[in-house]
Amino acid sequence: MHSKELTKPDGRHLTLYSNRPIPEGMVAPSPFPDPMNANPHLRWHPLRGEWVTYAGFRQNRTFLPPPEYNPLAVTKDPANPTELPQGDYEIAVFDNRFPSLALESHDPPHLTVPTAPANGHCEVVVFTQDPTTALVHLPLSRIELLLQVWGDRTRRIGANAQIEYVLPFENRGAEVGVTLHHPHGQIYAYPFVPQVPARMLAQEREYFLQHGTNLLCDMAKNEAADGRRVLFQDEHAIAFVPACARYPYEVWVMPTEPCQDFASLSDVQRASLARCLKTVLLKYETMWNRPFPYLMAWYQAPTDGAAHPETQLHAQFYPPYRSRDRLKYLAGTELGAGMFAMDVLPENTAAELQAVQVTLEEGA
Repeated sequence: MHSKELTKPDGRHLTLYSNRPIPEGMVAPSPFPDPMNANPHLRWHPLRGEWVTYAGFRQNRTFLPPPEYNPLAVTKDPANPTELPQGDYEIAVFDNRFPSLALESHDPPHLTVPTAPANGHCEVVVFTQDPTTALVHLPLSRIELLLQVWGDRTRRIGANAQIEYVLPFENRGAEVGVTLHHPHGQIYAYPFVPQVPARMLAQEREYFLQHGTNLLCDMAKNEAADGRRVLFQDEHAIAFVPACARYPYEVWVMPTEPCQDFASLSDVQRASLARCLKTVLLKYETMWNRPFPYLMAWYQAPTDGAAHPETQLHAQFYPPYRSRDRLKYLAGTELGAGMFAMDVLPENTAAELQAVQVTLEEGA
């Protein structure tokens, strides 16, 4: 993997990545000439026991612009710069102009609940220079590179003492709140371990203390032995609809052997994981025969420098579809009580996805 670091006119960082050497001489553009001066803050929710971040300036961010005003496209006219330079590179990562978390956050307001600076970090990961494609259509070599990029970003961001957890994710489709259609994802780096991964880590830790093995790896072995919900499996990676799925067509993707984070992936694991990930994406796309919306979240170990044999790198897909023509919205029991109610069985949705035949790449 090759990379090149640049600085934008407004002070934000841009890193370019590629499987081949990146030419010299590129200059990082920005649609904004002035520093962002973002100052989000946290407020404590006493009843839920969790932090909520506030960033009112995000109301001004770009929202579903026409193609000619795509800020993630490559700059064609220097008088009207976008976020990306012209040149030979494959993936670009830059500081979010409208972050919900910022390392420089300071002086939170004094309120009737505790407050704190939102000292985290937010990045945008642009998967390709082509605005008309999607992650599902990128070659396996690009997906492998993306897995490496996520590992490199986790290592770099996690080295900051303020950061405790790094979460790469992709929202795809207006149905899940996407504001820019150009193929991209985001990375949120938190000053604490957020509630969802914290709860999973607690369960994994308890299981490891009782059994001496990795909970997710054992779940994967059980799913592989059962076979009814497995969508992809080779020696190093597996994808399955979990028996405990909370969303219709929910899928988990992971290495089969213990691997706590992206940086711990071997070359063969990364190659298998790329094939596994693309298979799931292709099944989604082929089954509906149209762009398929989802949230893809990648969970990994905290960035505290400690070994975490109890936890497992994995992705969870949360598609909003209940059936081919109906969206699932969180309602009273999900939002009000936190208990999910499913009206389709994981075995049935898995069977639908298993029946979808896909081809990764010629010779793959």
